[in-house]
Amino acid sequence: MKLWLGMGVALVVFSGCNSTQNIQLERKNAQQALIIQQQQLKIEALTKALSSQKKGYRTRTVVPKTKKNIKLKKVEDNNFNSDYMYPQTRSTPKSKKVTKLAQTETTTTASSVMGKAECIAMIGQEKFDKYTQMFGSESASIKRCKMLKAMRN
Repeated sequence: MKLWLGMGVALVVFSGCNSTQNIQLERKNAQQALIIQQQQLKIEALTKALSSQKKGYRTRTVVPKTKKNIKLKKVEDNNFNSDYMYPQTRSTPKSKKVTKLAQTETTTTASSVMGKAECIAMIGQEKFDKYTQMFGSESASIKRCKMLKAMRN
C-alpha cells in the first residue's frame, strides 16, 4: 500500500508540474501569435499606403490634351517655295557670295596639286622617305604633305 500511495503522490506532483509547463507554453504561443497579428496589420497598412501612393503617382503623370486643333499641311512637289526655305539676308548680296566661292575654289585647286619635289622641299627628304615607308606609297606621303600644308595655312 505504501507503494501505491507513493506512486499516487508522485503522479499528482508530476502532473501538476506538467500542467504548469503546458500553461506557460500556451501563454508564450499566445503572445507570439498576438505579435504576428500586429505585424501583419502593420504590413497591410503599409501596402495600402504604398498602393495609394502609386495610384496617385499614376494619375499625376497623365498629360492633358491640347485644346488647339492643328491642321497639317500636305507636302507635295508643287508647294515648295525656295524663297521661304532659303531666304536671302539683306546684309550679304548674291555677288559677294559668288566671289568668295571663286576665291576658295582657286586656293583649293592650287593646293591640291602638289608634286614630289614640292613635298620634299617642304618637309625634307628624310621625312618624305619615312612617310613613304609608313604609308606604303609616295602618293600617301604626298597626301600627308598636303595635310601639313593645309594645317599651316
